[in-house]
Amino acid sequence: MPVPLFDTRTPVEPLIDAIQAKVGEVIRASQFILGPELKAFEAELADYLGARHAIGVGNGTDAITLALRAMGVGPGDEVVVPSFTFYASAEAIPSTGARPVFCDVDPATFCVTADTVRAAITPRTKAVIVVHLFGNVAPVAEIEALGVPVLEDAAQAIGSKSSAGRAGALGTVATLSFFPSKNLGAFGDGGAVITSDDAVADRVRMLRFHGSRDKTTFELVGHNSRLDELQAAILRVQLPHLEQWADGRRAGAEHYRAAGLGELVDLPQPIDDCEPAWHLYVVAHDRADDLAAALKAAGIGQKAYYRVPTHEQPAMREYAPANGLPGTAEAARRHLAIPMSAVLSREQADEVVAAVRDAGLGRPH
Repeated sequence: MPVPLFDTRTPVEPLIDAIQAKVGEVIRASQFILGPELKAFEAELADYLGARHAIGVGNGTDAITLALRAMGVGPGDEVVVPSFTFYASAEAIPSTGARPVFCDVDPATFCVTADTVRAAITPRTKAVIVVHLFGNVAPVAEIEALGVPVLEDAAQAIGSKSSAGRAGALGTVATLSFFPSKNLGAFGDGGAVITSDDAVADRVRMLRFHGSRDKTTFELVGHNSRLDELQAAILRVQLPHLEQWADGRRAGAEHYRAAGLGELVDLPQPIDDCEPAWHLYVVAHDRADDLAAALKAAGIGQKAYYRVPTHEQPAMREYAPANGLPGTAEAARRHLAIPMSAVLSREQADEVVAAVRDAGLGRPH
């Protein structure tokens, strides 16, 4: 039985009629930018996360750039960011005039720690970007205790929660992506900035619309980055189902454990007091590429996401740390994403585990 890496269609299938009806309403109303659907979605999203403000923007990368600028990040500043993450987490920094400073991760959780961040902080550090990678929830409070404002890149973690609250409402500001494959996906690009800081929220709203509050007076050199009404309407239909989908992702991880996957590979380790809504289920093995080939031959979806970490990418090499990042190197070499979705069944998990076992690669180190 083939098992896809993602299944975005099955969870949304029962909602198609409602989505089509809502899209029809937007078309008939003929208001497509900064209209009532976006305003309603922003209020509903903020309420779900437990924050004061949600501001819809064009995509997750813009969300990071606008959030950093709203935090006052600019030329001469440094922003600490993990290298083991999607390129956009760091890509958003230079456009503010600041310099990315790469920190290491714990290869067991794939997330930054207070110790890895502390090692990268300098007197010029203006902010820390904490990535809740793959749905795990990094220790935001421990990192904030270092005395630097935290931006949560929660693009892969909506629906994840910890004892301190939901991912996306733990730091000074957070950013989301609604790319179609995300836990809450639009039917195109989209993103949001989340904050309970009124001043940061006000500045983001200006920055997303050319630095203006009223379309007449332009106080800042801003951006043109709004979440449009059609995407907001589609996301509104899906949002009430997000918690059920997040529970489905947690159940998928339990299916893997019950099927004995941990005997064959290293499973991702949830951070203390965290309940991840796994966007990706990423295991580790010393022969990860051989495992990928075996799973592909068996019809099982798999992908290595960050074999070349961000600090080794051509455009970021000038920012590479002199002493290397050993946890990042280990995570990059050993990781492999296997199928995960809101509807991953025990039967599918059994199929994946059987294919891993049949690969005959032995136990991880």
